[in-house]
Amino acid sequence: MLTRRHMIASSMAALCAPAIATPAFANSSKWDAWDAQVTPEGFDLETSNPWGLHKRLLPRRVKANEGLKPGDIHVDAVARYLYHIEEGGTAMRYGVAIGRDGLYEPGVYTIRRKTKWPRWQPTAAMIKREPHKYERWAEGQPPGPGNALGSRALYLYVGNRDTYLRIHGTPAPRSIGTRASSGCVRMVMPHINTLYDNVDTGVTAYLYPTQGQPLTS
Repeated sequence: MLTRRHMIASSMAALCAPAIATPAFANSSKWDAWDAQVTPEGFDLETSNPWGLHKRLLPRRVKANEGLKPGDIHVDAVARYLYHIEEGGTAMRYGVAIGRDGLYEPGVYTIRRKTKWPRWQPTAAMIKREPHKYERWAEGQPPGPGNALGSRALYLYVGNRDTYLRIHGTPAPRSIGTRASSGCVRMVMPHINTLYDNVDTGVTAYLYPTQGQPLTS
């Protein structure tokens, strides 16, 4: 049984959605230009902050608790942190946004796909719940800096079943640190671009409950 307390030790230093998304191969010639568009000039992972995020939500390398498997991802839904476990007992910590009340789904998932600049399509449940917001994208939203999945997406599966939950970039970076999405875990686009390059398919993603309860599944 895993608990939030078992996840990560303290720092060494003092529009998502469960949604259908398909690769954007037809637009691959635009990827570099889009990356440049969403990345601040002179970008530094741990200090750049044109989005006005609280300082604690900026990426930082921290010490990981013993026994955590390198490569895996742990999402602390209480503090709104995502940890990517590294070799050597450290982890990269990123600030994230999680699903709104009733939409966040804690559990143990496998990352079976990862995509650059994905196309996005809301699910039928999302359209029914908020038609004014999602109906116009019923046939899908083209990839690009304004896309709901942003620049990168990691696809969460249970076994071979796609849950339609993602860890993904967002065109709404000021939502980081809040409960804002329709279930997914959101990240600032330059942050997930860095994470994406260091995450392998097949690793496990642990999404912990919002009240700090044990994760038993």
